[in-house]
Amino acid sequence: MDLGNNFNMPDNETNKEIRLNGVGASPGICIGKAYLVDKEGVEVVEKYFIDRKNLDGETKRFKAAVKNAVNELRSIIENVPDEVRRHTGILETHVALLKDKMLYDKTIETIKNERVNAEWALKKVVDDIKVMFQNISDSYLKERSDDITHVSDRIMKFLIGSEDVNIGEIDKRVILVAKDLSPADASQIQLDKIMGFITDRGGKTSHTSIIARTLEVPAVLGVGNATKTINNDDTIIIDGTTGVVIIHPSGQTLAEYKKLKTRHEEHKAYLSRGSHLKAETLDGLSLQVMGNIELPEEVVSVLDHGGDGIGLYRTEFQYLTRSDFPGEDELFDKYKDVVEVMAPRPVTIRTLDINGDKAISSSNGSDEANPALGLRAIRYCLKRPDIFRTQLRAILRAAAFGNVRILVPMISSLDEIRDTKKLLNEAADSLKKERKAYNKNIEFGIMIEVPSAVIMADVMAQEADFFSIGTNDLIQYTLAIDRGNREVAHLYHPFHPAILRMIKHVTDVGKEKGIKVFMCGEMAGDPFNVPILLGLGIDELSMNPQSIPAVKNMIRSLKVEDTRRFTKEALKQTTTMDVIKLVEASFGEMFGK
Repeated sequence: MDLGNNFNMPDNETNKEIRLNGVGASPGICIGKAYLVDKEGVEVVEKYFIDRKNLDGETKRFKAAVKNAVNELRSIIENVPDEVRRHTGILETHVALLKDKMLYDKTIETIKNERVNAEWALKKVVDDIKVMFQNISDSYLKERSDDITHVSDRIMKFLIGSEDVNIGEIDKRVILVAKDLSPADASQIQLDKIMGFITDRGGKTSHTSIIARTLEVPAVLGVGNATKTINNDDTIIIDGTTGVVIIHPSGQTLAEYKKLKTRHEEHKAYLSRGSHLKAETLDGLSLQVMGNIELPEEVVSVLDHGGDGIGLYRTEFQYLTRSDFPGEDELFDKYKDVVEVMAPRPVTIRTLDINGDKAISSSNGSDEANPALGLRAIRYCLKRPDIFRTQLRAILRAAAFGNVRILVPMISSLDEIRDTKKLLNEAADSLKKERKAYNKNIEFGIMIEVPSAVIMADVMAQEADFFSIGTNDLIQYTLAIDRGNREVAHLYHPFHPAILRMIKHVTDVGKEKGIKVFMCGEMAGDPFNVPILLGLGIDELSMNPQSIPAVKNMIRSLKVEDTRRFTKEALKQTTTMDVIKLVEASFGEMFGK
């Protein structure tokens, strides 16, 4: 029985209702009592110097703490609930990070060279790594620094001897409130006890967020001051869809959210029942609705939510937080796992989309004043053809085991396409000479996320088999807006008339040149955007797996002819708000507006 349905008027009406805002990391609503998880101990680190004769002992103390952390993670992996077993790869990655040269060797080196205690050396190394990640413009990649934090906290816990809360042993029906929860913490959640959780830190693309969505427990991350504002046993409401947290809710608020909770759960059940049906409009147009993934384990989530394939397989994680580059066989094994599980469904593997000089410590590059406009993605790969060839060979080898499409990010010129295809041909020739199994006959696509690619789409279409529109960067670069900057983030919107006209231009070129146009940015995963995307002529949508059922349901509720007529009107609008109002006026009933 859900305790959330048994709350009446708050005991103490003198408590004033408080609302906090964070990031809606996992959708859903829960109502319950707060349970604070104290993880502050690892943050208090003092510096002191070590005598030369004791440096070996200090190094051994650090190594012992790492060993204990590895053993603890191994134990967690062996005992994770079935619901998150598919995500043990995230925890395995944390095990690898514990012994990674950039973290492990650098800490030992700092202990010896600076003659400081292990706690301070570890903190210094981790702080340096975090600075490195802050220079990555992509918010998704930036959040990978959370993994380093969680791993270092686990080591630190053993160094300072602090006790950790065992989330798996909590025997109350509660909502967790913590400064942060690692993926290992989240993976121990017992669904019959933990209704949801709130953290001060974290974001929507963090690994903790991924696990929360897998468990389908409401979660709000990045609240900032939740642990300072909420007390144990406070009655709280969390809305994982909007990112709202309500403390001491009034009777009226409780009644309102009980209704919203019931409505959400009924709608979720309805969407789930239809998730494996085709995404076909009322007048017979079928669309492929695909999933975006980062880890091989996420393919199960794509299939569970009715995905038709992988529209975007991000390959950056294997390159991050390490001091060397992954080898061909390591990459091949990961790609092959995904391709085999999804076969015969398509798997779109995006080549390395990263500022390599910031993400990999062995790349001795200089600092960049503006990394978002610097050496990243295809620019970095073409400058480092040795690294790029390794990945291309791995992709071609994996293509022998299923249906693979290759996708190249941040293309801004025709030369970049031709140079990439040349390297791809060289990779295929080398595999042929070595008599290794591979498949060269795969579709070659480019991401449309730079304004120059939109303008040159007609020329680029002659060199590509498909386009995939990355709306996140396209909006950022077109409108000159940094989404991470609170002063201007409100100006970032996919319905800006300039963005709609750009997408229209690309889809028109696609139809004229006979190539498909896909969309894999966040715009694709919001049902509110579907009428316009259908009307613009997008051929395939790709999104986080949890969004697939709702988007497929929206597609099945529309007539494509209606959306085309509507989109003609939308393209005449001159402001973002005009477009939003038009969508609400035309399709508001479908969104409950």
